[in-house]
Amino acid sequence: MQSIPVDTARLGVLRCAITPEAKISNFETQEVKKDRDGNTVYTVAVTVRQDGRRISVIEIAVAGEPKGIEEGQILKVTGLTAFAWAMGDRHGISFRADAITPVHGNPAPAKNGGAS
Repeated sequence: MQSIPVDTARLGVLRCAITPEAKISNFETQEVKKDRDGNTVYTVAVTVRQDGRRISVIEIAVAGEPKGIEEGQILKVTGLTAFAWAMGDRHGISFRADAITPVHGNPAPAKNGGAS
């Protein structure tokens, strides 16, 4: 599997679509995926919007639980790498990052359409 470094500066605004969730490696047993060091692997759904283009959502895996991330919040993704994969007739691209952190000073939009 070939790894491809991704220049996040060219992706435009990265925003949290779904907060971190532990990645499941076996759906029958609900076993949680671990990295080589035994850390739980989490996925974060992130919206990507480049100038003048539609929004895409990508899921990014990261070792260890990213802290302080809320839906709608602008994110900083460090060390993003893409991996092309194929299994039989299925194929795609998966994403992994060294870290995902919230960008402070950019509040997430109010939930439920109103202020608290």
